[in-house]
Amino acid sequence: MPRVKADGGGTITFMLALGAARQMCRLTTTFQTDKQAFSYLHKYRKEFEHIARARLASGELENGIVVLSML
Repeated sequence: MPRVKADGGGTITFMLALGAARQMCRLTTTFQTDKQAFSYLHKYRKEFEHIARARLASGELENGIVVLSML
């Protein structure tokens, strides 16, 4: 579920496919609308998935979620 922060930034979540399993990822953005944030995620999806897989492999999780920020 997308969330927008009071400062104009927000976070969006997406699921990383790991075979039959899924891993929740959270991307923090500075965009003011969900539409802008999702467009950004779609544009850089492969890069974010690559970074998310690397963080998951190294155990870099916050409460079981891979946390990412804008490139």
